[in-house]
Amino acid sequence: MAIVKTKNSIVRVLKTRHLTNSTYVIRTKRDGLEFEAGQYISLGLPGNAEKREYSIYSGTEEDYIEVLVKEIDEGIVSKQLKQLQPGAHAEMDGPFGFFTLDEASRSGKELVFIASGTGIAPFHSFIKSYRGLNYKLVHGVKYGDEAYEFETYSPGSYILCTSRDNQGDYHGRVTDFLMAQPVKTGADYYLCGNSQMIHDVYDLLKDQQVGTDSIHAEVYF
Repeated sequence: MAIVKTKNSIVRVLKTRHLTNSTYVIRTKRDGLEFEAGQYISLGLPGNAEKREYSIYSGTEEDYIEVLVKEIDEGIVSKQLKQLQPGAHAEMDGPFGFFTLDEASRSGKELVFIASGTGIAPFHSFIKSYRGLNYKLVHGVKYGDEAYEFETYSPGSYILCTSRDNQGDYHGRVTDFLMAQPVKTGADYYLCGNSQMIHDVYDLLKDQQVGTDSIHAEVYF
């Protein structure tokens, strides 16, 4: 993996895109930030010690930075960022992290991306950054309207699992889907989302003879 230097900068907000009542994408100026798809940044208001870590949602070739944010009832930063209007400023640190794809993974290796909620963000960046990935994306959410910008993904490559309605491709949790479907032991698995999902899927994959070297995880919340 190439070494990417981190930086601290004040960036201008370009726009906010609301996907649901509580989930939005905030876009800022890139200001020369170099990153690898799968890395994350720390974002908050200028001069405020309160910042939160968000995986970069945009692709490496785009001239802006986007992050996918879920507003949390008891949260501080997610509410503050939601109120920022175009032209306002935010403070960004980073990039950080090693949840990235090597050259072999970008060049045709079979990949299975498994996400819960806004943990889909790094996979969105993978797919926007590297055209022609050989992937299947399994996304677990509560409701069908949380299929964030699903039109980004290749037809047949995105599987939506909904646990509280029947609007997805599969009614149930990601773990239920993976237990019902044959697991391919030759693929590489990338997991991102809440810690319980990651622990459960990790154990499930190991039980189905997927080697630990083929399982990569990023605990998102």
